[in-house]
Amino acid sequence: MSALNIKKGTTKHSAYNLRPNFSDVDERHTLAILVDNEAGVLARVIGLFSGRGYNIESLTVAEVDHTGHLSRITIVTTGTPQIIEQIKAQIGRIIPVHEVHDLTIEGPSVERELAMLKVVGSGDKRLEAMRMADIFRANVVDSTLNSFVFEINGAPDKIDAFVELMRPLGLVEIARTGVAAILRGE
Repeated sequence: MSALNIKKGTTKHSAYNLRPNFSDVDERHTLAILVDNEAGVLARVIGLFSGRGYNIESLTVAEVDHTGHLSRITIVTTGTPQIIEQIKAQIGRIIPVHEVHDLTIEGPSVERELAMLKVVGSGDKRLEAMRMADIFRANVVDSTLNSFVFEINGAPDKIDAFVELMRPLGLVEIARTGVAAILRGE
């Protein structure tokens, strides 16, 4: 460090290394957790998140093995790499947890989500909503004289984009399933 930096105490970093410390940057991770399908398991996993102040952006749970009584919990969360590693380690220590996979780092994965959107409008806005739905391959699953309910599935970014386009066209309600994800390949 130069004498100027020591004297003023302004920085610990060299002027030659101005890149941010990427270990302090929050990252989005998708975790797939295989657990026993029994009462209280989801509460224990979620309790770990809430007890430590970690946020869950998306959560889905379903039984994936009826004979083995196993369920898969898919959680999308954000945090620094250190926090993500801590989350995975702590989840792995819960007794009914069999496997914890970080799909974000284990390889390419496929993420899909289902959403239903209610759009209320008439005239040009109604026609524009139908055009946008056609472009995004959304299906009309309910229709009245004043509203539509669209069903759309795909990557979360696609659904986010569709939602933003529907807002000025009369979007009044959204229901989303949460992310289901799986690794690609073998």
